Amino acid sequence: MSVNKYRPHVLVLPEDDANRQLATGFSLHEAVATRTIQVLPEAGGWTQVLEDFFSDHATAMDQYPHRLMVLLIDCDGDDNRLQRARSRVPHHLVGRVFILGTLSEPEALKADLGTYETIGKGMATDCREGTNHIWGHPLLSHNGAELERLRPQILPILFQLP
Repeated sequence: MSVNKYRPHVLVLPEDDANRQLATGFSLHEAVATRTIQVLPEAGGWTQVLEDFFSDHATAMDQYPHRLMVLLIDCDGDDNRLQRARSRVPHHLVGRVFILGTLSEPEALKADLGTYETIGKGMATDCREGTNHIWGHPLLSHNGAELERLRPQILPILFQLP
């Protein structure tokens, strides 16, 4: 489903199919307003996520000031990958671009926590309720500071709060 690009919305650019499935699970959470989030096709690697962001999305973010972007990449055991990726985001977009990822690969999460859809829905619950049941997992806990930046911005966009 496509979002209204003139209203606040979130685009998610996943590295691979596993990250796409996590994002899709997040978007399927019963409290997520489905017309405010769009999971894009997988890019095919973490460097391709950055290339696609710069070639296809950075300029569009200037056109659509209500757009937030979440880039999902695997760290593949590289503790500095997320920081290196964040350092490439243009300064004027830093407040609207968020980079999250598993410390290794999402397949390891699946072994511990269940299906990608279940994990994604749990991530959405954590975001909505301010908990860390899923995000506190050892393969995800390094995202804490980025989540703290992200949560206050996505809550009013994505979640139908009671």
